[in-house]
Amino acid sequence: VEALKEAGGEASAYSADVSKSAEVQEMVRFAREKYGRIDILVNNAGICPFSDFLDLTEEIWDQVFAVNLKGTFLCSQAAARVMLEEGIKGRIICISSVGAVAGTTFQSHYCPTKAGVNLFVKSIATALGPHGITVNAVMPGAILTDLSRPQFLASAEVEQSYIQKIPVGRLGAPEDVAAAVGFLATDEAAYINGATLLVDGGLIAHL
Repeated sequence: VEALKEAGGEASAYSADVSKSAEVQEMVRFAREKYGRIDILVNNAGICPFSDFLDLTEEIWDQVFAVNLKGTFLCSQAAARVMLEEGIKGRIICISSVGAVAGTTFQSHYCPTKAGVNLFVKSIATALGPHGITVNAVMPGAILTDLSRPQFLASAEVEQSYIQKIPVGRLGAPEDVAAAVGFLATDEAAYINGATLLVDGGLIAHL
């Protein structure tokens, strides 16, 4: 929030568990009362506690699905209702993953949630498109974030093994993903609906 304000923007923080309907409703109410409208929703909440398939517990499975997939549904529905009530031609942008189309050893719980996000996006794009609300997904590849750092930087050898698979020759940065999200939120992207945009440096093309 402070960084956004220092850059000349306006921002507020609100803590909520997106897997809980009541908390999502309160979060959306807060945003609507604070700013008077909701034009853009970015479904960016996600978790991925890495786990070997044979060690994966039902509790972790349920938690990942609750946040990554159910949370995307709850937030999208709540925000879309506000957009419809206000007659806003809004944008809903979901953060998916290359894991939606390529499985990985320690993400057997995570990858299905992102595949679900992709089809959820396509489904509600058909429902909300007639109202001028577009719904799209961004699919990041190997992006260096707090979530992925333990995986990608486990050692110099591990880091290089990932980089060697990426045609542009580097791990991605959060700014790479933000640029794609920012574009999809603009008027220039008004005719893009139900799309899944890869931001992976060519990782999937290479595989």
